[in-house]
Amino acid sequence: MSNKPLNIGDEARVQMPMKTVASLIVLVAMGVFAYTEVTARLTSLETSRELFNADLLKKSEQKPTDQEQFMLIEALYGDVEKLTVTQEQNMTNKVNIEFLKTQLEKALQDVEELKDKVRANGNGHQ
Repeated sequence: MSNKPLNIGDEARVQMPMKTVASLIVLVAMGVFAYTEVTARLTSLETSRELFNADLLKKSEQKPTDQEQFMLIEALYGDVEKLTVTQEQNMTNKVNIEFLKTQLEKALQDVEELKDKVRANGNGHQ
């Protein structure tokens, strides 16, 4: 190796293999692309945050009557659910009552028949 001093100036020439030049161009392009993607993602997230904050402010500025109506609707919904459950239980009770009513009528008829038989036996043995 020679110990020549390195002269850098306007007229200096640099020789570099084409493979290295292509690699540098690809690396710079990838860096620019990555920077663009990160910037776009940050912009998207900031926009989403601003829209969310705007929606939140709108909802907090609702009229009190709207908020009251929403609460009333929720309360009515709960009441309707309770009434539905009660109605289903009452329908089951009605079926059971009808069944028991027929069973009681049959039992009363059987008791009357037994009473008639007892009367008939009592009259015949006197």
